[in-house]
Amino acid sequence: MERKHEKYEGLIARCQALTPVPTAVAHPCDESSLRGAVEAAELGILQPILVGPRAKIEAVAAQFRLDISRYEIVDAPHSHAAADEAVRLAREGKAEMLMKGSLHTDELMGAVVRTATGLRTERRISHAFIMDVPSLDRAIIVTDAAINIFPTLEDKVHITQNAIDLARALGFEQPKVAILSAMETVNPKVPSTVEAAALCKMADRGQITGGILDGPLALDNAIDLAAAQIKKIDSPVAGMADILVVPDLEAGNMLAKSLTFMADADAAGIVLGARVPIILTSRADSVTTRLASCAVAALVAKARRESASKAVAS
Repeated sequence: MERKHEKYEGLIARCQALTPVPTAVAHPCDESSLRGAVEAAELGILQPILVGPRAKIEAVAAQFRLDISRYEIVDAPHSHAAADEAVRLAREGKAEMLMKGSLHTDELMGAVVRTATGLRTERRISHAFIMDVPSLDRAIIVTDAAINIFPTLEDKVHITQNAIDLARALGFEQPKVAILSAMETVNPKVPSTVEAAALCKMADRGQITGGILDGPLALDNAIDLAAAQIKKIDSPVAGMADILVVPDLEAGNMLAKSLTFMADADAAGIVLGARVPIILTSRADSVTTRLASCAVAALVAKARRESASKAVAS
């Protein structure tokens, strides 16, 4: 078994060689959220712009002895205003990432998806967990376990493409994508198997790019090579998947929490498909998991900068 956090530590180390990314931190008004931003800044991952009630932020910093003297504070009277201000900073290009503070996820995402002033793109917004499972030799991306409840086939195209782009930003040259169901055969009575087959054909036709797709695959066949061999599944993905695309939020949530609570895994989280990557952390996250979430977002931001530069050059 690999040392716990080894994969996350590798991601964090990669970011320390980069320029810190300007990051709007929405309403960091408790110890967990403010400490997370400060620790990521001290490691050189991000340059925080603290958005929220100035007096409250400064009081939390004083109470928990956090030095925020080097960081800009944008005063906002309450959490809703902080979400709006953080999104505005991202829209205006003053922040390349968003980070959730001590406000509800719905408050932040409400500002992100607002039609006139938000950060929507042509892509469906989706969530991905980057799971550090000690017994596996690689990080596993699980999507979507937090935003899209019952995604349509069209939604799953975006969810899958977002995850592939994420994996490539993390260093996977051609990530292997398993479209999960309860079985590895297409069964018209199980809609997720039909959608899995459609997604794979769409990848064959260039509608999803950058990864190798296969599905439907059951979870054991996706991550365990011996299980795939026993069932005689001939596939470049089976047993070696980097990305697990789940049928719906319920399945994804149960999978991610099963890995966390029964396999001692950590789950760094990021929201994709908006104009900037969005860091979602939980108060229950370990320090390493919070930093890993920041590192993942910083690598995504770097990949976007490089893609934009290539587009301009061409």
